[in-house]
Amino acid sequence: MKGSWKLRCALLLLISAVATATDHIVGANRGWNPGLNYTLWANNHTFYVGDLISFRYQKNQYNVFEVNQTGYDNCTTEGAVGNWSSGKDFIPLNKAKRYYFICGNGQCFSGMKVSVIVHPLPPPPTSAISAEHSTSHSASPLLFKRSLLLSSLFACFGFLLM
Repeated sequence: MKGSWKLRCALLLLISAVATATDHIVGANRGWNPGLNYTLWANNHTFYVGDLISFRYQKNQYNVFEVNQTGYDNCTTEGAVGNWSSGKDFIPLNKAKRYYFICGNGQCFSGMKVSVIVHPLPPPPTSAISAEHSTSHSASPLLFKRSLLLSSLFACFGFLLM
């Protein structure tokens, strides 16, 4: 009986941990294509360490390069720190910093570039109860995810001690 609870708890914890990251799909349902305002798209999202940024596009037409600010401003891939071309690229945002992404086949000049600011994770709530009563609108989804993870941990350890 204890073994099955351990397995269930492990699965619950894994699901809870995965649920804390957000996958931001660049361009939403329009994807990574010329003619979209990616600055406006980025300004409508809040990015945290551990989130993903995803690019969806025709893999034989476009690509994605992570560049520095100079590469972003000048639409050049020189000194790029990463490049992707699968058409479904999931890029982890592992550091709190500004990231710069461009399309490297000339479409950057047509607006296929995006810059996002990744924020550190806010401190965890002091308790799951305080997270539920939080009045901060921008952090409440993250606090809910964290309280879900904490609740899962408490539930699992409670069952394991039985």
